[in-house]
Formats: sequence, structure tokens, C-alpha cells
Amino acid sequence: MATATPPAPPATPTLRGVQPLRAGEGHSFFWRKLHSLTGIVPIGAFLVEHIISNFEIVNGPLAYAKQVLFLNSLPLVRVLEWVFIFIPLAYHALYGLFIAIRGRSNVNVYPWAGNWMYLSQRITGVIAFLYIIQHLYRQRFTGVSLPEHPGAAFAKVQHELANPWMLAIYVIAMIATTWHFAYGIWLFAAKWGITPGDKARKKFGWVCGLGGAALCLMGLISIYAVVTAPPAPEDVMPDQPGITLLKPSTPLPNSTNPSQPGEVR
Repeated sequence: MATATPPAPPATPTLRGVQPLRAGEGHSFFWRKLHSLTGIVPIGAFLVEHIISNFEIVNGPLAYAKQVLFLNSLPLVRVLEWVFIFIPLAYHALYGLFIAIRGRSNVNVYPWAGNWMYLSQRITGVIAFLYIIQHLYRQRFTGVSLPEHPGAAFAKVQHELANPWMLAIYVIAMIATTWHFAYGIWLFAAKWGITPGDKARKKFGWVCGLGGAALCLMGLISIYAVVTAPPAPEDVMPDQPGITLLKPSTPLPNSTNPSQPGEVR
């Protein structure tokens, strides 16, 4: 008795969901390279500078206020903010979300370390993106304007971290952001051919891990310094901005000021 031949399975299985980006297809190669580059320069460089500058907070409100004043006194500082921070950050974050949405993690099928790292990089990227939005909004665009009143910087951060929920958000975001940056450097070196071979990548992985841990530790120490410090004045530099005229060190001759000696004519 003849039996019906079962239909042959399709040569290519049908994939559900949004297809991931493939390097070299269309313009994805260029945009991915640009995304990788902006994660190092200028965003990565700014992150390192930001954590190091904020570490000055351990020296007290006045030292931190002077650091904020110095940064906001740089020439063309607002142009630098938009060209080298806000615009690259917006591109890196939005295109990173685009990649994360289109990508497919397969840790349930292939529980390799690389797959877990891929997944963690996407998760920490989303955490960093959400944190940066709220941080910029609360610290830069609402409340006391720190560029005009740098003396209020310590108190403003201290008031925010007095909320236990905000404190938890800061700690989680610091860990996630430094992890994302450290692993991003490792990926950048691998993708751009800087570390060819497994041996070079393994050694550089230790460098990235230790560097990221150092940055994270500095950030957590800064947070701890703010939380444990006594309540700071609302503004430790109330006369800023402005110019303070220096008084002469020696009395002027022929002065008409009774408090200064001299002949009056």
C-alpha cells in the first residue's frame, strides 16, 4: 500500500520577530562602527572625566564647588556640551536601543560567556540611558542652575541622595554604567582589530575589568562622601558669579579715606 510522502522541511526555517542587523548589509556596518566609536570618544572620555571630577566631592562642598566653577568657566563650554556630549550621547543611546530591540539573545540555547556578556551589555546600556535622562533633567535643567550657582552643587546632590530610592538608583546606575563602558572598550578593541587573537583579548579583558572597577569604586566613594557628609549650606559660594575687586595692599598716597593714612589736600 502506497503511503503519502511527507512534505520536505523548508530549507531555511522561518524566524519570528524582528530580524537582527547584519554587519555589511546596507549602511549598518557604518552606523555600527560609528556607534562603537562614539562610545569611546567622546562619551567614554567624558565619563572618565566626569567620575574623576566628581571625586573632588570627597574634599568637601567648597572643593566640589570650585571644580564645578572651573568646568563651567571653560571657553565655549555650552558649544562643547552639545557637540561633544549631548549629540553623540543621544546618537549612541538611541542607536544602541535600536540594536538591542532588533537583536536576539540566545543564552537559553547557547549559555556561552559571550552570549551572557552580549545580554548584559544591552541591559546595562538601557539602565545607563534611563539614568542619564533623569540625571540631566534633575541636576542640569531643573532647580538651582549650577552653571550660574556652582556653590549649590554639593547641596543639590545631597538633597537628591537623601531619598533612599534615588540613592539606590545612583548606586545601580554607577555599577551598570562603568560595566557598560569597560566591556564596551573591550568590544571596541576586538572589533577594530586592536586586540587580534584570543590571548590578546584575554589580557586586555583584565585591563578593562580593572579599569572599570577602579572607576566604579571612585564613583561609589563619591556617593558615600555625599551621603555621610554633614548637611551642606545651600550655597558655599554666594558671591558667584561676579568679580571681586582686590583691595590695594598698601595705602594710597594723598588718600581722602579717613581709614587710610595720608595727606589730604
